[in-house]
Order: sequence, then structure tokens, then C-alpha cells
Amino acid sequence: MILLQASDWAAFIGRFHPVLVHLPIGFLILAGLLEIGRLTNKIEVKESTITFVLFWSAIGATVSCLAGYLLSLGGGYEVELLDEHKWQGIWVAVAAWVAWMAKSELLVNKIPFSSLLYLPALTVGAVLTMVAGHHGGSLTHGEGYLTQETPEPFRGWLGMEPKAEKGSDEIKPITDVNNAMVFQEVVNPILKARCVQCHNANKSKGDLRMDQIELLKKGGENGPIFVAGQGSESELIKRCLLPLEDENHMPPKGKTQLSDNQIAILSWWIDQGAPFDKKVAELKTTDAIKPALASLSGSSPSVGSSQLTTTAKESPVLSLKVPTPDAKAVEALKKAGLLVMPIANESNLLEINSVNISTLTDTQVALLEPLKEQIIWLKLGDTKISDQAATTIAKLKNLQKLHLENTAVTDATIRQIKALPYLEYLNLVNTQVTDAGIKELASSKSLMSLHVWQSKVTEGGVAALKQAKPNLEVTIGINEQQIAEFIKAGETAPKPEEGKKK
Repeated sequence: MILLQASDWAAFIGRFHPVLVHLPIGFLILAGLLEIGRLTNKIEVKESTITFVLFWSAIGATVSCLAGYLLSLGGGYEVELLDEHKWQGIWVAVAAWVAWMAKSELLVNKIPFSSLLYLPALTVGAVLTMVAGHHGGSLTHGEGYLTQETPEPFRGWLGMEPKAEKGSDEIKPITDVNNAMVFQEVVNPILKARCVQCHNANKSKGDLRMDQIELLKKGGENGPIFVAGQGSESELIKRCLLPLEDENHMPPKGKTQLSDNQIAILSWWIDQGAPFDKKVAELKTTDAIKPALASLSGSSPSVGSSQLTTTAKESPVLSLKVPTPDAKAVEALKKAGLLVMPIANESNLLEINSVNISTLTDTQVALLEPLKEQIIWLKLGDTKISDQAATTIAKLKNLQKLHLENTAVTDATIRQIKALPYLEYLNLVNTQVTDAGIKELASSKSLMSLHVWQSKVTEGGVAALKQAKPNLEVTIGINEQQIAEFIKAGETAPKPEEGKKK
């Protein structure tokens, strides 16, 4: 029968197992309680009532067994535990049918000694229901799910290990991010906190296990989940960026989701070749990934200067009241591969980040325009955009932070964006901007932090701009002392010689 084989229909019906299984659980327990109440003269209940409850518990147990079998065809479960759960469910159904037949007036007179089977069958059914439920919880949520929160002193009496401290599974801050092993201390804690619960030795959804390096490399039923050097093309990243309502989105809706910083870190790790034996300092970092790495140490996720971090809270743009972002516009950006996130809970102000789409073009930047009031932080560094994108960027009237590092923008872009009323931070590292371009910024009333190292800007151009705007912080290069400060803060700033290799 096709239905009993792996198919779309089997998967569809199988998904109802968690719903259907509650029917026999409830009815068997109810029948047991009614029988106890009747035998102890606590309640008056007709035999036909208990028989009716037992009949539907048997029906429910049988249908649940069928749905459970269909669900198991999809794979992804620990085989031995699944087999135990399956047979426990079958015996629950058998016990329910035996209890019903032993109680039913239609059969009790036709089957000798059937009444003697009633109480044992009811007891076995009730006990197996609880045991099967325990194993079902372990299959779905991991081994020992129902007993994980057992309090003391019961843990000691039962010989269980002491309970782990609350929050021990959360990602802990890293004291020295720069010298941290990138997989063991940065990537793996993210996977353990957000992915391993469903991809482990006891439960491997999609035949994928992420609790061991070799199995992580192997991937699941659809092949490897990451392609070294190609973060945006890796399933691990694609699944995280799907709409939350999409059935392929990971982690599933209802589970704790990865933050945008965590997604950015995973994508960066894959882009760097997915190494398992290197430190953060050994990998190439860009301004786009620095805030995510800095957040691992518990420091501010802001990119750029510390001066920006201290002034961000005072910025008038953060108190603006803007309309709710258009859902279709947000969805269009996400489909293009951009990260879209509110800057704070229950805020309509947005940050847009291109960390996962290095192929972003001027045409795609045009998708930002419907959100011109809501976007205040925009990170387009390391993409394919040019001066044409400035036409759209100049319309983002509430923009406060703008990242254009490692792009093809020139002085033409500066001329278009210089009038943005709230622009405080501008990153033009490794662009074609010149002294003439930054001279245009002298008219900006809000600009506080400008980064132009590895560009065409000279010290003379910076000096002229500083004369017009003495309070403006301008970074034109970096020395060994600054490098040490960046490392101490958990960031890795590129050395000049590294920039020449780009």
C-alpha cells in the first residue's frame, strides 16, 4: 500500500500523530480513574460508560499507531528508541482492545474468563501509556526530556546526576575573541544552543547530526549543509534566512531563533573556508563582521569608533516615531538575501545588513526605498554597488549609520548623501573617494565619525576637513597602537599591507 511508504501523504498524515495520541492517553487514564472510583464506591458510573470510553481509547490508540508509523518513515529518529516507542504504542492499543472486549457485554459471555483479563489489561495499558509518552518526549525533544527538570532531593534518591545550572546552555561571553578558536569557541556554541537539540544522537531530523564535527561535515539527507567558502550558497544559511512561516525555516517556528549576529558569524565562518582548527585572528575580518564578533565578548555591537557607541543613545533619530514597516517591502528585502531587523524590541526603526549577499547590486538597493522612513542603519559593505545606489540611499532621510566600505563608490556618492540630516557615521574604507569628495562633507551638521583608510583620501584632505569640522573623528590609517586597542576590544582591524592585497 502506497500510503504505508514514505510519501507526501504519509508525511502529511504522520504529522497528526502528536495530536491523535492524546485521545488514547486521556481515555485510558479516564477509564482507570472511573474504575477506581466505582470500585471504591466514590462515584456511581454505569458499566456501559466505561465500556464506551475504552472503545474509543482502543480506536484512538490504533489510529495513533498508524500515524506514528507514517511519521517514522520520514527518518531522523534514534532507531533503538524509536523501535521501543513503536512497540510500546502497539501494546497500548492491544491492551485497550483487550480491556474493552473484557468489559463489553457483546463479548464477555462469549469469551470464557474474559472478565479476569479486564483489570490487568487496563493496568498494563495505563502504565505503557506513560512509558510510551516518556519515550515519545525523548524522541521529539531529546533523551530524558521528561526527567530533565527533576528537582532535588528526588534526583539524589533516584541516582540522577546533579541538575545543570540554569542558563548553562546559553552562549557565554568570550574574554579574548581575537585568540578564540573559531569553531570550538565561536561557532559550535551557537550550534549547540540553537541546532543540536533537533540534530543529535537521539534525534537527527533530516538525518542530520550537528553534535560531532565529522557528522556536521557529512550533512543530512539532502547532502552537505555548508559549502566551504560560499556562505550565501550554503543550506545552513539559506534555511535561517527563510521566512519564519516557511516549513523549511530553521530553527522551526516556536523555537528560539538565531540572532542576526549569529547568522552573520556562521556565514562568515563558512566564507572563510569553514575551518575547524584556526583562531579568529587567523581569518580575514571585515567591518561587516566586526560588530558580530565584538558582541561575543559582551561589548557593544556597533561598528566603528567607540565614540559612536557612546553617542548613539543620545542621537535624536533613535526617538523618531515612524510608521510600521511595510510587510511586503520587508519580505522583498529578505528574499533578496538582506538581513532586516528592528534596532530594538517593539521599534519600527530598522537596520539593513548585506552581510550574506556580497553580490548585491544597485538594482537591488532600490528595494530599500519603500522603507525610507524606517531605515536608520544601513550596511552595504563588501558588495557590488556603485554610485548609482546613492540615488536610493539619499532618499533614506533618517539614516544614521552608513557602511559603504570595500565598494566601488566615488565622490559622486558623497555629493548625493551629504545632505542626510541625521547621518552620524560613514564608512568609506577601501573606496575610490578622494579629498574632493570628503570636502563635500564639511556642510554636514550631524556627521561625527568618518572612516577613509585605504581610499584616495590624503592626510591633507583630512586636515582641511578637520579645520572646517574640528569635532569630526576621522580615521585615515591605523598604527600598531590602534591595532592593539582593536584586539583588546575584541575586534581585528586590517593592517595596511593586508589592504593592498585585497
